[in-house]
Amino acid sequence: MLRKLLWATVVVMLASCRTVPVQHEAPPASAQSWETRRPQLQARDQFQLKGRVAVATGSDGFNARLRWTQSGKQTHMSLDGPLGAGGVQVTSDGSAVSIVTSRGDRLENDAAKAELTNKLGFDPPIDSLRYWVLGVPEPGHPAQETLDAQQRLATLEQDGWQIQYTDYMSVGGEWLPSKLTLQRQGIRVRLVVDGWNS
Repeated sequence: MLRKLLWATVVVMLASCRTVPVQHEAPPASAQSWETRRPQLQARDQFQLKGRVAVATGSDGFNARLRWTQSGKQTHMSLDGPLGAGGVQVTSDGSAVSIVTSRGDRLENDAAKAELTNKLGFDPPIDSLRYWVLGVPEPGHPAQETLDAQQRLATLEQDGWQIQYTDYMSVGGEWLPSKLTLQRQGIRVRLVVDGWNS
């Protein structure tokens, strides 16, 4: 009798339990067309991201941590990893570029570009990258785009580079890339974004 009473009590308790749904950030609405979203993203000139980059150039390659701050036209990137003697900080405003090496040496313009090419193994398209990391082509340059079902870039070809977008994350009601791969003539750059502050 006691066993039946206990069993009835357990059944009533289980029946009264309610499952609390797990709260997730709602995915962005995909009602806007690509023609509407593209200029909005291209106009975004304030953002920060943290992530990881893997570069392969021929038989050479390296991995590094990436911190990126975009403020207006000014791009500031910090790459920390086994780049020869260490990391490098890059600042560009579209017309001038400067770098600070891990030794604290500051180089400007042509000297900065030469050192950066030497460190990375290729000349990075910094001015275009600020748009590509947002998942849009650089304005004013011819581009070939393919979109996915959510009206986001799946692939992009621009200025001799092929960019493949393999994943996105929801950030403030907008889809922003979280995984992309850039390729050009023996150069392969993989970028994984761990977090956006946009």
